Formats: sequence, C-alpha cells, structure tokens
Amino acid sequence: MTETVDAESPAKKDHRNVSAPMAETDGLTVGQATAWVDIRSLLPADSPRIAGANIEHARLLAESGARLPPIIVQRSTMRVIDGMHRLRAAALRGETEIEVRFFDGAEQDCFALAVRANVAHGLPLSLEERTAAAQRIVRSHAQWSNQVIGEVTGLDAKTIASLRRSTEGVPQMESRIGRDGRVRPLDGAQGRRLAGELMAQRPDAPLRQIARAAGVSLGTASDVRRRIRSGQDAVPAGLRTAGPPSPARGAVPDGRRGTADPKAVQHHRRVMLRKLRKDPSLRCNEVGRALLRWLEVQAVEGEEWERLLNSVPRHCTEAIAELARGCSGVWQEFAAQLERREQASA
Repeated sequence: MTETVDAESPAKKDHRNVSAPMAETDGLTVGQATAWVDIRSLLPADSPRIAGANIEHARLLAESGARLPPIIVQRSTMRVIDGMHRLRAAALRGETEIEVRFFDGAEQDCFALAVRANVAHGLPLSLEERTAAAQRIVRSHAQWSNQVIGEVTGLDAKTIASLRRSTEGVPQMESRIGRDGRVRPLDGAQGRRLAGELMAQRPDAPLRQIARAAGVSLGTASDVRRRIRSGQDAVPAGLRTAGPPSPARGAVPDGRRGTADPKAVQHHRRVMLRKLRKDPSLRCNEVGRALLRWLEVQAVEGEEWERLLNSVPRHCTEAIAELARGCSGVWQEFAAQLERREQASA
C-alpha cells in the first residue's frame, strides 16, 4: 500500500514501488510503503562517497528516461539516506516530486544504512570508500559483530576485525550482536561458565531456556551439559583463561547452591536488558515499555546501589525494607509463573 503525502496524479499511482523490503540488519529496516514528496523538502545525505555525488552519473540517469526506484529518506529529518543521484536526476528532468521509502530508525543508523544500500546497487562504493565507512561504523556500532559490519560494508569479517584493532576510539564491548540478532559475550568461556552455573542451579530447566539465558547457542549449551555430565569442565582447555573452573555436574560455585559469579551475573543481566530494549514486541506497546522500565529499576547495581542506600533516611528504613522485600516476592512469583508457562509450551 502506498502512503500518500501530497495529491498523486494517476500516472504516479501506476508507478508505486512493490519491491521486497531490504534484508534486516540490527536497526536497519526500511518500510515498504512509498510516498511522493516535494523535492524541495529533502535535505542532502550523510554520504559514504568520499567525493560526493557523481554529477555525470546523475545526468545519465536523467537522460535514460527510465523510472527511478524510490529513494530512502529518514522521516524525522527528511534527510536523504540513499538516492542522491536519483534525486539530482529527478531535478534535472524538471520534476518537483520524488517517490520515497521512509526510515524510522535512529540517527546513528542512517550512515550504516546508506553504506549497505550503496555497496552493491547503482554506482557501488569503491574499496577505499567501504573501508573508510567500516572504520566509522566500528566506532558507532561497536556492538555489532565483525560479520554484521562485514555484510553492511561488503568487506569480509577478517578485514573488519583488523580495522577494529587499528581504528582509534572504538568502544570496548563485553558482547556483540550477531547476524541472527542474538547477543553473545566476546569471551566464549564466560557464556559457557554461566550456562554451567545455571544448569547447577536449575537442573530441570529446558536446554533452550539455559542457552537463551546464558547468551550461547543451543549447540554450545548442549556441549556444556554433555561435558558436565561426564565430569569435565564446562569450558574446553583451549578457551580457558586464568580464573575459577566451571562447575561439573552437581558442583556449585563457592560451595553454595545457587551462587554464581557476581560479575558474570551482572554482565548477563546487562546483556539481556539491552536485547530486550530492542525487541519491538516490547518497546512498541505501552505495557511492554512499562515492563522494561520496571526491569531497568531492578537492574541497578554497584555504585547505584550505594547511592540508593545512602539516600534512605533512617526513619524510613523499616518501611522501605519491608516494601523492598514485598517487591522481591512479587518478582519471584512473576518469574516462577513465566518459567511454568515456558515449560508447559516446551
């Protein structure tokens, strides 16, 4: 269905875009609906092209007489993301409107989307332009895996890994988002250790549930369970770093049932919360957003806890402690009901 911005002529209605949506990369989904907008309302792109738009290419498009595919525009700013050559061609033809598809994503995603859109079609980006773009994206999207950035820029994962090491100002991440949208820790041993601890705490939990909670693949979780049942360390020797061994079957860290490495647990919760914030089934409805806000409160840790504790007046201590315990009980029951529902559907 075509979205209408201004009155369309019958001729324009015959040229609506019916192409398939672009392949989805984390945060880079473009709507399928098209709209006709006034050319004068559009702003220039943040282009990955080092020399800017190629005027000769735009002139060739204008002279071709062919119908130009819709360009991509960020709805909130009306800035062109992909299609500056088509926009110039339309202007050279004397047209006052152009067909667009809207992108409703974040500002920081616009450049990455522009790169992905220009890697293969139209006038493809050169190797130099793709490399420069990749250096910028490893800084702005450090949470993406090398494979994801490679797909966006048309470079292989090894090249992205090298650029990540050599580029200044790249944030250090504890985990990355893969092509499947899942968040995985960079330290493979960490995910295995957490999976082993969860198995020790909840031996009857479904394997898929353990894998999702630990941020590892189902195959990795299965291997961890196999190793634990055979009395081996959950982490193969090649992945181990200096630190405590992972639990074997029946073993419980620190000699106490249900006790896990606090740092690993905190990391795991941060990763889960980041992933939940991006889930459209939660962030796109009022109840889901409320749940995320409540969970963010529960994720307070470290210095934030100290600040909260120090802010409680002595005369309020008893009342707040009682309410906090009540909240804990409510969340425990909430978690139990969720797990029972999951097990019933497994």
